[in-house]
Amino acid sequence: MKTAGIGTDIEHAVWLLQREEVVAIPTETVYGLAGNALSNRAVSEIYAVKNRPAFDPLIIHVYPAERISNWVKAVPEQALALAGALMPGPLTLLLPKNDRVPDLTTSGSALVAIRSPRHPLTQELLAMLDFPLAAPSANPFGYISPTTAAHVARQLGDKIPYILDGGPCEVGIESTIVGWDDDKTPVLYRKGGIPVEEIERITGPLRVMPHSTSNPSAPGMLKSHYAPRVPLILGSIRESLDQHPGKRIGVLSFQSHFPEIPAERQIALSPAGDLKEAARRLFSALRHLDALGIDLILAERFPESGLGTAINDRLRRAASKN
Repeated sequence: MKTAGIGTDIEHAVWLLQREEVVAIPTETVYGLAGNALSNRAVSEIYAVKNRPAFDPLIIHVYPAERISNWVKAVPEQALALAGALMPGPLTLLLPKNDRVPDLTTSGSALVAIRSPRHPLTQELLAMLDFPLAAPSANPFGYISPTTAAHVARQLGDKIPYILDGGPCEVGIESTIVGWDDDKTPVLYRKGGIPVEEIERITGPLRVMPHSTSNPSAPGMLKSHYAPRVPLILGSIRESLDQHPGKRIGVLSFQSHFPEIPAERQIALSPAGDLKEAARRLFSALRHLDALGIDLILAERFPESGLGTAINDRLRRAASKN
């Protein structure tokens, strides 16, 4: 079975992308499965490789951030302010697309999700291309997002020709998505790598969209997502331990240790209580626990502040199928 090459050869990645192939790329959030956002062939291949439903739109990536205006009808004043303050970075803007962006890329929506990543390797790659890249997370649809090239190789390595290796992702969870409704009220479509409080300092109060189970307005809005194969229960770990005697249990906590659980089956994401560290380690920790052959993962809720709100969002959706 042929497996993907892994390396830092940007020119090879450019060559493949120009031929409407798909490659995995690093970003500061998670690794993306990238293809020419203007090519129906490349976008179709992204959906096929991920087994992603065609009603779930893709985020397109540009660099520098000023290129956003090439693919949208207009950039609202608040969007310009956000881009100026927070891009490049883990922020995605949801804006009315122009006719240059194919409907397949946006799943038929008149809006396009667009961002400028902060990872230097991908910035160099994007600067060498004359088209934007559609790049959802480089994993099978619904599973835990990848934060290293090795994660991508284990799950998609036999389906893609190349993985651009940029090391572990700095942020570790997907971008925050912000758009505007008809009366120009700012809307939070997805919690992510930029805390809500940081967005609201620029926009004022945000209206928060609930998750959608079908036909989402923006990428990453499906109720069940980011899920390990092992069932995950979110809540009080202490209470859940009492409710599941006799099961092989893995534990995912913020800072706590549970002496009755073997050390190799529990992960405290940040013993020092750093939410940025916890977010950066979240998906890798879930993958580790998922591979242990256990019966159940117990996870606790994190503080609802800063990146804790995005961590809780991912854990709720990882647990929703249970």
